[in-house]
Amino acid sequence: MNDRRKPAISLRKQPKQARSNELMAVILEAAAQVLAKEGAQRFTTARVAEKAGVSVGSLYQYFPNKAAILFRLQSDEWRQTSELLSDILEDVEKPPLERLRVLVHAFVRSECDEAQMRVALDDAAPLYRDAPEAQEAKSSADRAFVAFLEEVLPEASEATRELVGDLITTTLASVGKSFSESPRTAAEIAAYSDAMADMFCAYLDSLGTG
Repeated sequence: MNDRRKPAISLRKQPKQARSNELMAVILEAAAQVLAKEGAQRFTTARVAEKAGVSVGSLYQYFPNKAAILFRLQSDEWRQTSELLSDILEDVEKPPLERLRVLVHAFVRSECDEAQMRVALDDAAPLYRDAPEAQEAKSSADRAFVAFLEEVLPEASEATRELVGDLITTTLASVGKSFSESPRTAAEIAAYSDAMADMFCAYLDSLGTG
C-alpha cells in the first residue's frame, strides 16, 4: 500500500506588503528562468534562490518546497490562458463561430510562444496534478467554455454540450502541444489554426448552432 503524502503546494503565507510582493515576483521570475534552462528534473529551490539573489530561507518564507513553486508557475499560466480565452469567448460583438476561430488562433499561438516552458511544466506535473488546488485551478479555466457552448448550442442536451466541450478542449490541448514542439513560423501557425478552426466550426454547424 502506497501511503506517501503529496507535497504541500500552497503558499506558506500571502505577501501583503509591496516589498514582499516584489520579492515574490523576483522568485517566480527566477524560477521560470531556471525551469526553462534546467528542466523539471534539475529544478531545485537552491538554484531558484541563487538565480533570484536571495537566501533559501527567504524563499521558504513563501514556498514550502519546489512543488509549490512549480504549481504557482503552472497556476499562473492556467490563469493567464483562462483570462485570454474568456475575454475572447465573452466578446458578444462577434458571432460565436468567429469567436471560436479567434480563440483557436490565440491558443495555438500561445502554445508556440511558450512551448519550452509548457514542456517543462508538463514534466513537473506529477508533483502537483492530484492536489485539490490543481483541480480547482483547472476547473476554473473550463467555465467560460461551458457558458459559450450553452450560447452556441441552446437546443442541445447537456450531455451533447459536454461531449462537444471535451472534444474541442482535448483536441486543442493535445494537438496544440504536439504542433508547438517544433519551431513554427507565423504563416505555419496561421494556416494550422485556420484548418483546426474550420474543423471545429463545421462540427458545430452540423449540430445546429444558435
